[in-house]
Amino acid sequence: MMETSKSTNTNLAAEKRPNKFLEIINSKKVVPYIFVSPFVLSFIIFTFYPAIRGIIMSFQSVLPGQVEFIGLSNYERIFNPTFYKALSNTTIYVILTVTILTIIPIILSVLLDSKFVKGRTFFRASLFMPALASTIVAGMVFRLMFGETDTAVANQIMNWLGMESVEWRYNAWSGMFLMVILCSWRWMGVNILYFLAALQNVPKELYEAADIDGAGRVQKFFYVTLPFLKPVTIFVVTISIINGFRMFEESFVFWEAGSPGNIGLTMVGYIYQQGIQQNDMGFGAAIGVVLMLIIFVISIIQLFLTGAFKRGDE
Repeated sequence: MMETSKSTNTNLAAEKRPNKFLEIINSKKVVPYIFVSPFVLSFIIFTFYPAIRGIIMSFQSVLPGQVEFIGLSNYERIFNPTFYKALSNTTIYVILTVTILTIIPIILSVLLDSKFVKGRTFFRASLFMPALASTIVAGMVFRLMFGETDTAVANQIMNWLGMESVEWRYNAWSGMFLMVILCSWRWMGVNILYFLAALQNVPKELYEAADIDGAGRVQKFFYVTLPFLKPVTIFVVTISIINGFRMFEESFVFWEAGSPGNIGLTMVGYIYQQGIQQNDMGFGAAIGVVLMLIIFVISIIQLFLTGAFKRGDE
């Protein structure tokens, strides 16, 4: 009996004794790192490591079973007419999408936030639906709508308006229009939701004070609403620039094997063309490094111009 009671007391003491491992895990110094670790690991594995490997590969000639360092030879080949065509197409695409996906969502979000619009909850819920659709599936629908035949929906509308049918995928302006309209259709609703969320933080007292001062709707929009939308506007412009320069699906869905005269060639499309289709991985990696530098420089300049790096009290 004595031995039994002693063993029982020992077990109880062991149960009451704090577990050092659990104490360390639950401490305030360790818990934040545990929660952050999944993001850090995924960033290192899927972003940082591939980026470093891509930079190293840009100095190599990569062939099946043969890797050779060739210095700056890949970078010396980059600046050619095809590269400039891809860069100009991408730049025009970025300018158009940033303009459309910033100005129009601001206006529509203000309209949807007004009390005069009925069914606001329905519109807010339905705005996110295009972003859930696959780019390839949506692109196939757009290809049917903007087909080259007279029976295509877009050409039927053109004929109804008294204009001639358009070969949408074989002209420079119409090819750019197809890529821009597909991107705008997908992300317009998401950006509207961003601005709608920001509008909820605008103090109602400011609108009441503006009414007392006799300000009209336009004046309240420019002097009350827009200043509070500035942080979200900077965010939307930044992600639109980055997504614009890394765009690939919108071009690929319309011209799988290459567009006539490279009218739909983008920077990422050029990387895919050289690195995958022509099996020149080193040259494709060099183009990717240049694209990464372009995105970084433009993003930094844009953030400086919009005052994103200034402190709140400045």
